[in-house]
Amino acid sequence: MTYVEDELNSQPECWTRAAEEAARHTAALPATGERVAIVGCGTSYFMAQSAAALREDAGRGETDAFTASEFPRGRSYDRVVALTRSGTTTEVLELLAELRGRTRTVAVTADPDTPVMATTGDVVVLDFADERSVVQTRFATTALTLFRAHLGLHTDAVVADARAALAAELPEGLVERSQFTFLGRGWTVGLANEAGLKMREASLSWTEAYPAMEYRHGPISISTVGTATWMFGEAPEGLAGQVRATGALWVPGELDPLAELVRAQRLAVAVAAARGLDPDRPRHLARSVILAP
Repeated sequence: MTYVEDELNSQPECWTRAAEEAARHTAALPATGERVAIVGCGTSYFMAQSAAALREDAGRGETDAFTASEFPRGRSYDRVVALTRSGTTTEVLELLAELRGRTRTVAVTADPDTPVMATTGDVVVLDFADERSVVQTRFATTALTLFRAHLGLHTDAVVADARAALAAELPEGLVERSQFTFLGRGWTVGLANEAGLKMREASLSWTEAYPAMEYRHGPISISTVGTATWMFGEAPEGLAGQVRATGALWVPGELDPLAELVRAQRLAVAVAAARGLDPDRPRHLARSVILAP
């Protein structure tokens, strides 16, 4: 078993622990009414998108998501939250250092022995969700579970769905598809983006991701018999039929959307295996992007 397989299979236990520990991190996580930005790079940026949408939809306050490199320096926030598994990503460290002393910052990380500990005001360490693999799975979803629990949006049913996602067979014919499109709405747009990234990283697949209502505004034109279109959450009315009419395989989101991401992670590993690729050694990638001075 690869590192990434072992780590993605441990997600139900990681989510349960994150939900149990959320209460003791209340002071570090955004308070109701604060204007908040959540930043990250790669996978962490997509989790930031989902967390920001969840918080704002819950009425907890205006919440934006940015890649660390594109953070708008001219805006004012009460708190900036950085998601960083490694605690070493150059863009994140530079932004936190720049904000220190004028904006409250918090880092959610997996490793307490990294430079991020000295560049931020508050730290939440999820070391039980750390990973050896380059391809992120459990840290990202555990960090998002922490936010869901903090917002009162996590339930035991989410963990049950994650176990179901690990146990069930993938849809017949899915692994053999040549192109994969992931769709989301609201907070699940970030999950759709992350599913596409997992497929690119682990299996070198041709993937795209869109807000579901945007799919009919051009992207559906590429759908054909070799395409799989996967919906995270409830689909817009009529979209499933329109996708099937192109000849594409429609994959409905039947589980909690975060558990659907677990299914997509499994797909990425399965496609990699079918193509003779090692998902623990993705092409041109490293576990953290550390830029030379």
